[in-house]
Amino acid sequence: MKHAGGVPAESVERLRTYAALLLRWNARINLIGRGSEADVWQRHVLDSAQLAPLLPDPPGALADLGAGAGFPGLVLALTTGWHVHLVESDQRKAAFLREAVRVTGANAEVHAVRAESLTLPPLPVVAARALAPLTDLLALAAPLLAPGGVCLFPKGRTAEDELTAAAREWHMRVERFPSRTSPEATLLRISEISRVAPAT
Repeated sequence: MKHAGGVPAESVERLRTYAALLLRWNARINLIGRGSEADVWQRHVLDSAQLAPLLPDPPGALADLGAGAGFPGLVLALTTGWHVHLVESDQRKAAFLREAVRVTGANAEVHAVRAESLTLPPLPVVAARALAPLTDLLALAAPLLAPGGVCLFPKGRTAEDELTAAAREWHMRVERFPSRTSPEATLLRISEISRVAPAT
């Protein structure tokens, strides 16, 4: 049973609880832009949930780098069978994420460290939303990925420019999917990642 926007019906109440908590905390710490508060469901929740069909089978563990307010990681934890590592170095945002995990019962844990310092077993998926240019994201994600692992990176209008720049440093297989929530956005699923050998 799917709710509007492709969210499983059984997840909707927990997502609404999460969104309400987010808006309460946003009055004290900057989790999302004030201008997107009125549209949090479309701009953030559904925008994150649309990554769920791009996850491989079977469910495993994924890392959300720069998790911030929990997008996309906490949404994926609440809508899929995946265990999510929420990686957020900002201590106040990490405190919010811990409270959101507690209140919603999400299948997630919070790591209040920089992505460069993260130590986890190799993961099948690494995700990040609005964190860094693609070249930098690949450098953060590559050490965390298991063989055959994939990266899920929503990108805006700079997607193609970022892919061109990243191709100078990385070999990769790129799949593009149109965003259902923004005509300017593209969902990138990137696999077969390896460094380009330096020129000799």
